[in-house]
Amino acid sequence: MTEHSWNEDELNELKGKVMAALETVIDPELGIDIVNLGLIYDVDFEKNGLCVIKMTLTTMGCPLADVITEEIHEAVRDIEEIKDVEVKLVWYPAWTTDRMSRYARIALGIR
Repeated sequence: MTEHSWNEDELNELKGKVMAALETVIDPELGIDIVNLGLIYDVDFEKNGLCVIKMTLTTMGCPLADVITEEIHEAVRDIEEIKDVEVKLVWYPAWTTDRMSRYARIALGIR
């Protein structure tokens, strides 16, 4: 596999593609995408085409973690620059409703 180094503009464009793809992944319990819920903490890229997505869930022990992880893999599969995806669940900092976008807050009736 050939290695690729991205410059800052390419990384920003690639991260934008990944975030847009992740907006298609809907939390089955809340009906809002995982980006607007604030569940995505970081997206990083390795030279070998590996995309590492650090995310959390609204609750520890969420029974739908595997479903969401599989949907993430599906969502970014067609991004040409990405050869593989690793989803890392993190619990710190803990998720709170403060991480939600304005859109998600309005949709869920949270002020």
